[in-house]
Amino acid sequence: MNAMPRLRHLLLATVLGLLAVTATVQAQTPAPAPATPPPATASQQVGSKSLLDVYKAGGSLMHFILACSVGTIAVAVYCLIVITPGKMMPKATHQSMVQFARQKDVNAAYRLCESTPATYTKVIAPALLKVNFDRDLANKTGMEGAAGEALEREETKQMTWVNYLNVFATIAPMLGLLGTVTGMIASFDMLAAGKSEPQDLAGGIGEAMITTAGGLFVGIPAMFFYFFFKSRLVAIMSEVQKNASFVLDVLSGEVSLADDDARA
Repeated sequence: MNAMPRLRHLLLATVLGLLAVTATVQAQTPAPAPATPPPATASQQVGSKSLLDVYKAGGSLMHFILACSVGTIAVAVYCLIVITPGKMMPKATHQSMVQFARQKDVNAAYRLCESTPATYTKVIAPALLKVNFDRDLANKTGMEGAAGEALEREETKQMTWVNYLNVFATIAPMLGLLGTVTGMIASFDMLAAGKSEPQDLAGGIGEAMITTAGGLFVGIPAMFFYFFFKSRLVAIMSEVQKNASFVLDVLSGEVSLADDDARA
């Protein structure tokens, strides 16, 4: 009969011991570490880059591409202001010049050229110095020669600025291509050194792509502005030539105008 109480006490002591051991183990077990956030995706990493970071990743050639972009903007603004019909071929000046030519008032016409600097007046002024009413057709041959030389000189002067746009349109993509070559050389150097991980090659490949894109971003607008202003200049110079020839025809007497025609 005494064996049963002893068995109960033994079982109770065993259970209490197991509970004590479990509590001790749980107390010594470290708390689980907080879950680490998932790594940023490639699109998130690219989106976090600023324009300055992209510029720096392009390498030293980006400085030259930037200089080409500044030059393109400056020349385009200059051409937009200067190469216009209003500045190069003012209609009011032409109408006044026709009036003076009809009246054979060469002095007044020359004073108008001096007071109104424009491509048109710079073409007419040298021709006025050749006027000689004592010669056949008021020395029209000499007038046309002087006007033709002045016209060519003025067109060359303005075309020089337009050609700068062509220079930038050619140089910028070439600089981008040079950046492509140097970037790929840097990546191949990494491979030759036994570094073939993506992060080892990313720098050279990034430089190659960024410089190529930068060169095209500058070259394409520069080429557009070149053809745009070239076409505009050709059209304006054609109008200048036509109006200057008309004034010389009136001065030489080959074209006679009535008062209504001269005012028109």
